[in-house]
Amino acid sequence: MVRIVSDTSTLYSTRQAREAGFAVSPLAVTIAGQNYRELDEMTAEQFVEIINQGHMPSSSQPAIGEVMDLYQEFAGEEIINIAMAEGLSGTYHSAVAAAEGAENITVVNTTTLCGPHRYMVETAAKLAAQGAAKQEILDALEQMMATDLSFLMPADFDYLRRGGRLSPLVSLVGKTIRLAPVLTQSEDGCQLVMSAVKRSYKQALVHVAKKLAEHGVGKGWRIYITHAVHESRMLEAKAEMEAAFPEATIETYTLTPAFITQGGPSCVAIQVVREI
Repeated sequence: MVRIVSDTSTLYSTRQAREAGFAVSPLAVTIAGQNYRELDEMTAEQFVEIINQGHMPSSSQPAIGEVMDLYQEFAGEEIINIAMAEGLSGTYHSAVAAAEGAENITVVNTTTLCGPHRYMVETAAKLAAQGAAKQEILDALEQMMATDLSFLMPADFDYLRRGGRLSPLVSLVGKTIRLAPVLTQSEDGCQLVMSAVKRSYKQALVHVAKKLAEHGVGKGWRIYITHAVHESRMLEAKAEMEAAFPEATIETYTLTPAFITQGGPSCVAIQVVREI
């Protein structure tokens, strides 16, 4: 059997992942002088509460040692590590470094994160449980990776600027605007670039819906709406997507502390991937 491993970009805790048939290594966050393994030791709600007390967070990829422990647990078996986008985190490089010299380990750079990443890992785990061969799973991942698309609507640009994931132009514009920017991933998936600047959150959602329609989203697609502990903004986004894409499957989740560190409190992400 092929073993699937990943990280908490999937929005799964280590316990939840095991129950779903795969394994994850948690990203880490630091806040108020303390380090935490996200989801296992710190929830998003607890994290935002500490931020609101005036503390600024930072995040880091899973420790190489933890990734190596996962690899060792499945030593002698075929392993696929499905990692979040290279460039948006050091997670991919940690996974590759930990696998150095191991012929049984394949590390996949999904070029995405969170919602589509979650679906890719869930699908791979199901295929592995059904006895699919390693190449069959890798082919399925490539098929899904060709369809994903992501948009982020931040409420506070300072978090993104500090995290260094913005293109230089977006960072400059972010210093001056107080409108409703919509960001998307660059073609290589390594940076966030501007998709549009709107006058309101509602207009930003309309823009995202238009872009998703142009992308072909509809029946047979999954739309993921994730948020940094701001349910009303999430519900507004969900209503807009339900109206635009009544035949798509829509799922909503709270972002993990590491992604709240990057996108900032109250940010909302809308992401899509085609089902297989």
